[in-house]
Amino acid sequence: MSTRIPLPYSGKVIKLFRNPKNLGRMENATVYATAGSPACGDMITLYLRIEDGKILNATFESYGCAANIAAASVLTEMIKGKKVEEAWKITWRKISDELGGLPSIKYHCGILAVGSLRRAIRKYYGDKRPSWLPKETTSEEKLALKEEELIKRFLKRSKKELNEKHF
Repeated sequence: MSTRIPLPYSGKVIKLFRNPKNLGRMENATVYATAGSPACGDMITLYLRIEDGKILNATFESYGCAANIAAASVLTEMIKGKKVEEAWKITWRKISDELGGLPSIKYHCGILAVGSLRRAIRKYYGDKRPSWLPKETTSEEKLALKEEELIKRFLKRSKKELNEKHF
């Protein structure tokens, strides 16, 4: 008998997990960026097609759970047709709200989605940063970095424990 308790996902999370929108690599992407780690099971690569400061198309590839796939899917829908500056302002909480809420243990999925978006935008502008784009790393970006660092530490500790048990 399993002791696992199913997570209380909203209907929208389940729907987007089963039928994600904008899933797949974009061959003509202007820019793409990844957040997360394939080692932990949650990773999002976001592809953007940008022209004249507007996001014309957005797709994603995901390696992860239902919340991760749903967060990336809803993010692509939220940013299509928006100016890059407007898309920059999207937060992980907005993604969670758009999904009808995420269980607290799955907040990191929204954080990674926003992390991939912000990395793609920074990559797109490079050294030609517009005045509205913060020079310093924002709190949303720092959250994504913290998630990735936690993943690395957890994996390192897990490998160490595994080696101690087997040798």
